[in-house]
Amino acid sequence: MSAQALSAQASGQAPRWLMGVDFSCAPDARKPITVAWGERRGAVLRLERLDALPSLDAFEALVAPTHERAAEGWLGGFDFPFGLPRMFVDALVAHRLPEAAPKAGQPACDALVRALHAHCTDRQGFQALIDGWGTQWGAGTRPDKLPHRAADVALPGTQSTSPLQTRYVPVGKMYFEGLHRLVAADVALPGLREPAARTTPAPVLRLGFEAYPGLLATEVLGKRSYKSDDKARQDPDRLMARLTLIDALEQGRTRLGLRLKLSPAQRDHLASDAKGDRLDAVLCLLQAGWADVQREAGDARCGMPPAVDPVEGWILSA
Repeated sequence: MSAQALSAQASGQAPRWLMGVDFSCAPDARKPITVAWGERRGAVLRLERLDALPSLDAFEALVAPTHERAAEGWLGGFDFPFGLPRMFVDALVAHRLPEAAPKAGQPACDALVRALHAHCTDRQGFQALIDGWGTQWGAGTRPDKLPHRAADVALPGTQSTSPLQTRYVPVGKMYFEGLHRLVAADVALPGLREPAARTTPAPVLRLGFEAYPGLLATEVLGKRSYKSDDKARQDPDRLMARLTLIDALEQGRTRLGLRLKLSPAQRDHLASDAKGDRLDAVLCLLQAGWADVQREAGDARCGMPPAVDPVEGWILSA
C-alpha cells in the first residue's frame, strides 16, 4: 500500500468502536464466533459487550458496511491469518494457480484469496490443495515441515501455527473462510489493502488487523494453559490461570500499556468460560486498542511495520 494511500486512509473519521474477534471457520451455537466490543479513553479500554455469532453469515453482517456500528467506524483485531507463507504462494503461482498473482493495481491479498476461492469449492478443497503441494503439483518445492510466515516466528516467547495447517488447529481453514469475507466487505487492512470504494468526504473507517491472543497470554502466563475445549481438562488450574490473566489485563501489566476496565459481572463472565473464547476475543480487543493508540499518535499503519509482505501479512503488535 502506497504512502499516499495510507495517508488517504488515515484521513477518514476516527473509528468510535474497537472490536476483538475470536474466529471459527465453522461456527454454530455451541462454538460461536465471539466478538468483544470496547471503547478506549487514553490508556483505559472499557469492555462494552460480548456478542456470539452462530454462523459465517452473521460474521459477514458484522463486517459489512451496512452493520449498525459501521456508520461510527470500528478498528478490529481478528484471530485468523491474513496471509500465507511466501514459499507456498510462490510455488502456487508458478506451478498451479498463476491467476493468484496480482494484476496491476490489485492488492496481492485480494488476488490470492479470490483465486483460491475460485479454484477451491470449499475449505476442504483448500485442504486438498495444500495436501497436494509437492506431489500433485510443485514437485521439489515443499519442505519437510509446513512453513511459517515471518510474523509467526517473530512473536516474543511463542510461535503461532502455520497458516497451512488445516488439521488439529485448522488455522488454514480460518484464513480461507475469514479473509475473503473482509475483502468482500471492502474492509481496510493497513499494509495490505485499502478500500476500493471511495466517498467524499473521507469515509468513516473500518480497519482490520490480524491479532493473536496467545501473544498477551504467553507474556502473562508463560506456558501455563488457561483454556481447553475438552471438558476433562477444564480444571481449577486453568480457572486460576484465567483469573491471573484477567488480573494482569485489568492492572495494565502487559507491554501494550493498556488497562482493561470490566464490571464485576463481565469479569465473572470471562473467567467462567472454560473454553477461553470470550477471553481470547478480549485479548484481540486489547491488541486492537494498541493499534488505535498508534493511529491516534499519527501512525497511518497503526503500529504495523513499514514493510509487510503483502501475501504473508503481519500479526498486530508482534
